[in-house]
Amino acid sequence: MTARVAAPRRHPAKPRTDEQEDRRVSGHPWFVVLPDTDAAGPVAGAAAADRPVRVVDHPSGRPWIVGSWPDGMLATGRAGDTALAVVGRHALDACALADRSGRITHVADVDKLAAGLVGSAHLIASVRGVVRVQGTVTGVRRVFSADLAGIPVAADRADLLARLLGTGPDEDRLALHLLHPHVLHPVAGLPVWRGVEALPGDSYLVLDRDRRRTVRWWTPPEPVLPMADGAPRLREALAAAVAVRTDGHHLVSCDLGGLDSTAVCALAAGRGGPVAAWTAASLDPVADDVAWAERTVAGLPGVEHHVIPAEEMPLVFGGLDDVVDGFDEPCSATVDGARWLTIARRAADRGSSVHLTGFGGDELLYGSLAHLHDLLRTEPRTALRALRGFAAKYRWPRRAVLRQLADTRPYRRWLAGVAEELTGPPPGPTEPLLEWGFRVRMPPWATPAAVASVRDQIRAAARDVEPLSPRRGQQRELETMRYLSRMTRQLGQVSGLMGIELGAPYYDDRVVEAGLAVRPADRITPWRYKPLIVAAMRGIVPDTSLDRQTKANGSGDLEPGLRRHRAELLALWEDSRLAALGLLDAAAVREACTRPLPPEMQFGVLDQVVAGEVWLRSLEHVPAPSTS
Repeated sequence: MTARVAAPRRHPAKPRTDEQEDRRVSGHPWFVVLPDTDAAGPVAGAAAADRPVRVVDHPSGRPWIVGSWPDGMLATGRAGDTALAVVGRHALDACALADRSGRITHVADVDKLAAGLVGSAHLIASVRGVVRVQGTVTGVRRVFSADLAGIPVAADRADLLARLLGTGPDEDRLALHLLHPHVLHPVAGLPVWRGVEALPGDSYLVLDRDRRRTVRWWTPPEPVLPMADGAPRLREALAAAVAVRTDGHHLVSCDLGGLDSTAVCALAAGRGGPVAAWTAASLDPVADDVAWAERTVAGLPGVEHHVIPAEEMPLVFGGLDDVVDGFDEPCSATVDGARWLTIARRAADRGSSVHLTGFGGDELLYGSLAHLHDLLRTEPRTALRALRGFAAKYRWPRRAVLRQLADTRPYRRWLAGVAEELTGPPPGPTEPLLEWGFRVRMPPWATPAAVASVRDQIRAAARDVEPLSPRRGQQRELETMRYLSRMTRQLGQVSGLMGIELGAPYYDDRVVEAGLAVRPADRITPWRYKPLIVAAMRGIVPDTSLDRQTKANGSGDLEPGLRRHRAELLALWEDSRLAALGLLDAAAVREACTRPLPPEMQFGVLDQVVAGEVWLRSLEHVPAPSTS
């Protein structure tokens, strides 16, 4: 079963600049999934939008998957009236998918395939006229849905569905992107386009002719494995995730900075082929990535190491327009994405088509200290010892620790409380991290209307929300993974335009499961740095690199970037688009950009508003969405 290439479909249309819109949407791989009904035919035609596309048919012969993707990205298989498709980075071929198809008679039967899928991919099934679509747990592969003239449709890009709907950005959803940090389940990550909804990563979407529904199929594992059992499982899962991306490639490239990327680089080097590793130097005098990378390379024969001098790296707030083009939502990666893309561009110039990173490692390997809240109830002696260590390490006030430990509110009530504190003083750097999530705030430049909108949306969500996990620690880990994986998704789309695929194996479902399954008492400790990855990589990563206990947080790069790019930042607030929508006091944010940020202002608080403003301006480079 192979994809066919359809000729451009011609329909009466409003004048528009195809070249500009292609650069925003069609320059990236994309696809639309249609239900098995004749009524979906016009939607397939509109999705083609006068451009050649690939089309995969349902077993019935009707269009099923319409889009544009490179060779090797999609595999399909069919048996009788069941067909399967996998889109992304995976190890399945047509024969394997055809064999699997023969054993599936209901969309729920796909659970077994999904639970064993290695890599990072969308999984799509057509079973006796019913369609199932899903992405990845963390959201690197996202699924969006909408109803187009009564036809339920899914896609991997939110702006593509908005174009088909003929809708624009939703001001209320945009207001949510002013939250700092933008990490708050379930309101963070909602599509900013009217009429478009996002599928939770733990669920699959069912398209049944004229209906769509969501079914939760994945739950996080119980964290019960001791380190002795969990470390080998993580090593196996991470090695498989790296292999599925590197097999068949002569040269691959890697980030080589912290311990997480070091593990990925070492696994890639172990495959036997050439590996080119890049480390970016920093202006921060305490940043020591280069020194540790050199130690690693000395113990990994065959790794070609490149160090980019600090003066050749873009600063924070540099190259904003280059990064954001093609994003389907505001993304805080906008403010420093040019820094990472410098590495990706050099790797592509070196001849690499796959670049591996350590994105996602912090959330999984350092873990959430909120596990100690639960651990205090089950293993009090272990929890108290760890609490004393973390309190000393991070200078937590005793009263704040006791207050958070005594807070037993369920997630709904905690979330409702967050809504009432949006304009309160921001948590300080010594605030304990034992609650359900981050105590988010609206920035001082948000208008009262924006604050009211966000408060109302959080209150509404709190009425019937369920946490991502009943465990506070897992809730925070999964929530943060979802936030940062959205940034990784956007960076991957931009690097793809350079001809290089971004690989983030720590966000793969099987790797996430392997890490979360390890006992918090073994994984989260103030006495050792990321003990799980150290145990998992013993014998693969050079021992000298496994002893590392440090990692700069990037805050030292903020002020130099603010100084160098102050003029560009100030220009953003002239005729501000966010201000025109009533969400922003442009004078207030402009004033903040004229001087060093005060110490009471949280690190990164400027990122969200810059990302939103730049993203709205980027929409003006293409015509308004059209239903034609």
